[in-house]
Amino acid sequence: MEINLIRKNDKFNFEAENSVGQTVELDANPAIGGEGKGFRPMEMLLVGLGGCSGIDMINVLTKQKEPLDDVKIKINATRKDDEVPAIFDVIDIHFDLYGALNVQKVERALDLTFEKYCSVSNIIGRSATIKFSYAIHN
Repeated sequence: MEINLIRKNDKFNFEAENSVGQTVELDANPAIGGEGKGFRPMEMLLVGLGGCSGIDMINVLTKQKEPLDDVKIKINATRKDDEVPAIFDVIDIHFDLYGALNVQKVERALDLTFEKYCSVSNIIGRSATIKFSYAIHN
């Protein structure tokens, strides 16, 4: 896995590119001079958590032959602002699941996602508390 970053201006704006040419922009917090031209790095960690756990949830539910029509993920996080570095303290991740889903299979999929499969949650979970919840919408 390789990621390359190039600086786009004389401030904090970067463009990150993966090995197949997909890009995302990053920028710093406006409090230190960021200009809002991209995700902040800590936001990117949350994007990674949402993407990783979402992919794993879909994968497990598909293998369970559950009729998942859609999934939406909302993440809220707090940081230890009184520490340097200001790492995440608590991360709440909520899954809105759409379809005629079996509650026990959804809960099993969540357990497998966060206890076994999601690499990002296993890394972040070593320093932050990750709480997850869900709602099923038929």
